[in-house]
Amino acid sequence: MSMNDNIKAEPNPLDTVEDIYEITVLLDFYGHLLTERQHEIMDLYFNSDLSLGEIAEELSISRQGVYDSIRKAKQALLEYEKKLGLVERFKEQEKNIEKALDSLKNMGRKSPELVKDSDYRQAIDLLEKMLDTL
Repeated sequence: MSMNDNIKAEPNPLDTVEDIYEITVLLDFYGHLLTERQHEIMDLYFNSDLSLGEIAEELSISRQGVYDSIRKAKQALLEYEKKLGLVERFKEQEKNIEKALDSLKNMGRKSPELVKDSDYRQAIDLLEKMLDTL
């Protein structure tokens, strides 16, 4: 294995920090729709942070094979999201829960007696639990 085998894939428009985060989210939602091999390679690359060379060595395939598999899997994940939109809906739900929680907390600051109300506290607790489980 040469020194270059431990370097991540060549610069790619999907390799910015934001795009890597987006791919890992897509992988969480749609990863099991990929082939078993694609899912394994994507998991090693994005979640275990292995280089193309390390994955190639571990799976006994070429570095180019790993790169091609990642490229095809990324495209498949993006297509799944385009068709199903689960990640977009998830993000929208998360934003709405955060807004509702912020609104309730603002109401509590404006009306301190409200904070003592058990329904108010229960609503805050439920929204916080929902955010924690997303």
